Amino acid sequence: MLAYPHINPIIVSIGPFKIRWYGVMYILGFIAAHLLARHQARKINFERLLVLQDNLNLAIIAGVILGGRIGYVTFYNFSYYSQHPFEILATWQGGMSFHGGCIGVLVGGALFSWRKHLDFWKTADIYVVTVPIGLGLGRIANFINDELFGRITDVPWAMVFPAGGPLPRHPSQLYEAALEGILLFTILWSLKKRPWQEQYKKNWPHGSMLALFLILYGVMRFLVEFFREPDPQLGHVFANMTMGQILSLSMLVFGGLLWLIRKKMTGTS
Repeated sequence: MLAYPHINPIIVSIGPFKIRWYGVMYILGFIAAHLLARHQARKINFERLLVLQDNLNLAIIAGVILGGRIGYVTFYNFSYYSQHPFEILATWQGGMSFHGGCIGVLVGGALFSWRKHLDFWKTADIYVVTVPIGLGLGRIANFINDELFGRITDVPWAMVFPAGGPLPRHPSQLYEAALEGILLFTILWSLKKRPWQEQYKKNWPHGSMLALFLILYGVMRFLVEFFREPDPQLGHVFANMTMGQILSLSMLVFGGLLWLIRKKMTGTS
């Protein structure tokens, strides 16, 4: 068994003002997405994106925060927040959903692209390959925060999480950081040029990277959920599956349909 490192989730505290690892990880993820998206746009001379990127970033950030919070309230704790509606805005108490944030970003990005006459599919392919960086950092922050830990186990690398009781558990946050962060980024970054290269355009039209992200994340998250402790207020929701698995399975199916639709529309984007 490994010892849980007990890292203080608060980096700096000055009176009521606190800088937390969780917030810093979000900021670092957004910065990485901005810089890597700009790098890609410059390499392919996507001038329209370069002009609009700062405003697009604001739409993406709003989508992450609003979608993530609304998703958590809707998918994970609706019964509580329906009785305490004023606490929906209390994001500092925790409670964000990746699947909700994903929906928020897609909706916000699509609306922004439509209003500004920006090619949504090309833009999505550029941005989506950067998302795993933020995901990986976010899972490390979950680990530091002693939250979203795994199920009870006797594997040699198990840890006793203070909030999880006296029994050792899977460090499932680190599993997710490795899969959804490092592995997913490696795969997507290695394939990112295909929608832009003539020899691949028939099978990799714009939107393919977005579809691939949805498929791969859905698979990885679905598998990790077998090691992650179900949300206490929900437990297993349907057919012995957690809410995370149901949402990830839906994400996987949507990604597969998107792949087929975009491939069928090759040459129209």
